[in-house]
Amino acid sequence: MEPLLFQDKQRNLVLIGGRASGKTSVGKALAQALKRPFVDLDEVLVAQAGRSIAELVEAEGWPEFRRREKALIQHYGRLPGQVLAPGGGAVLDPENVAIFRDNGLVIWLKAEAAVLAQRLREDLDSREFRPSLTGADPAAETARVLAEREPLYRAAAHLTIETAGLSVPQVVDLILSMISNN
Repeated sequence: MEPLLFQDKQRNLVLIGGRASGKTSVGKALAQALKRPFVDLDEVLVAQAGRSIAELVEAEGWPEFRRREKALIQHYGRLPGQVLAPGGGAVLDPENVAIFRDNGLVIWLKAEAAVLAQRLREDLDSREFRPSLTGADPAAETARVLAEREPLYRAAAHLTIETAGLSVPQVVDLILSMISNN
């Protein structure tokens, strides 16, 4: 395994993974534990756009969303000492991944498609924040999108954490343990 260089307080911790993998909830708790700023890049994008992701995508399409996402990653991904939670599709762009890896420790919050689909069903507040990518049934869409992105998550990640069956504090404790042992 390559050296993780986490002792460098300037390096970001970047949480990647599918929708509902826990990037935001784990990211907030991890940032608090490490006394670092937390940035959810989708939340920043929504604030800058002045509308929800669903509204932005409906009006301007996914390419415009990805363009805005990339601009945010180019900015925030190079700022030091943060915990970042990009959208699940940020790994589709190799330049995004390069910024994450060059400036941080990338942690994949992994869960099977059925687990992610169940989390999405239980999170009624997320519908505006997580619009359909394909218009398909949410469970089928989750499985298909995850199958397409899994190799990208694997390639981008320095560390992988299986989150199924773990609470947010358990995932945070596991991350803290892993980074302190390296």
